[in-house]
Amino acid sequence: MKQQVILDAGPLVAFLNARDKYHDWAVSHWAQIEPPLLTCEAVLSEACFLLRHASKKANPVLQLVERGVIRIAFNLSDNIAFVAALMTKYSNIPASMADACLIRMAELNDNSPVLTLDTDFRIYRKHQRRVIPLLQPPI
Repeated sequence: MKQQVILDAGPLVAFLNARDKYHDWAVSHWAQIEPPLLTCEAVLSEACFLLRHASKKANPVLQLVERGVIRIAFNLSDNIAFVAALMTKYSNIPASMADACLIRMAELNDNSPVLTLDTDFRIYRKHQRRVIPLLQPPI
């Protein structure tokens, strides 16, 4: 797969945590993706928190960034109005800041799918009404 992929926290945690129920799925999909996977700092923070909560070390997340497997490809300061508007629009779900950043990243990287376990991405839309392409297990 040669296209750029936008990475959410769920598949990152599943990839790094062999006890995660989606671990095999995540490993299989990561093997098909050419790095770097694009993400934002909010996703990395969420993944570090979840891995620490699961009694795993968060360092592997940072090591993937350091090695260039994951690239931080989003500047919140440049997109704050868009992210705030998306969080307001999806406040009934509610969309986290990480989700809103990924929706905005999908708008900025129009042909890039989002690698996610989050079924809310089936509801979210980019550019108001366009479906966000997803790489997601059958949930």
